[in-house]
Amino acid sequence: MTIAILSALPEEQGDLVQALEAPERVEHASRTFWRGRLSGHDVVLALCGIGKVAAATTATSLAERFGARRMVFTGVAGGVGEGVQVGDVVVAAEYVQHDMDASPIFPRWEVPGYGGPRMDCDAHLTAILMRAASAYLERVGGQFDQYLPAPHAPRLHQGLIASGDQFVSTAGASQRLRGDLLAAGHNVLAVEMEGAAVLQVCRDYGLPFAAVRTISDRADDSAHVDFPRFVEQVARRYADGVVRELLALL
Repeated sequence: MTIAILSALPEEQGDLVQALEAPERVEHASRTFWRGRLSGHDVVLALCGIGKVAAATTATSLAERFGARRMVFTGVAGGVGEGVQVGDVVVAAEYVQHDMDASPIFPRWEVPGYGGPRMDCDAHLTAILMRAASAYLERVGGQFDQYLPAPHAPRLHQGLIASGDQFVSTAGASQRLRGDLLAAGHNVLAVEMEGAAVLQVCRDYGLPFAAVRTISDRADDSAHVDFPRFVEQVARRYADGVVRELLALL
């Protein structure tokens, strides 16, 4: 059963390509895919690029061209929930598209044809991903404290993540986004730009999907400063470690 590991940026993929056994590079749909074996599993690794359309195109290719039967997204996100700090990890339980608005025909945030604004990740795969992330965080402890604005023991969170085609990088935008969603009962922990689109594709194809996001910034006025250094020094190692823990549990 082929497992797809999907990320937006090379740093979010870690060194997984270099670790592949019998690697095969495939060019398809203007993207590079890598097939091979990792920790005893058939896997395909892909970089989708940034944004929901790019993510959906790549996820569709993984289902159609590469026969993926499970998809896992690993990457970074901006923390917007209370107590979600830089260096923490959020495993998605659900997704909402914060830039979806087909009102007044449909309620705000509802994806037409899907019966509501929120979509669930696969419960079984997500539970395994939670165990993997927990094991990794316990193992690394305070190893990355020097890269965190406020050194602390990284915490693991599970809950709602919001996706949209916007890099939320000011405190005002972050507060408005969280406030609007919270007022409607959507307690968002983190914000990013791809996961909800991949989940929608997986729902269409009936494929289990799970996502893990390392918090790289607080989606505020310091986001553009924190992001490049964090993804290089911390996020790539988190991606590597969590995915390897996940595959060991599958």
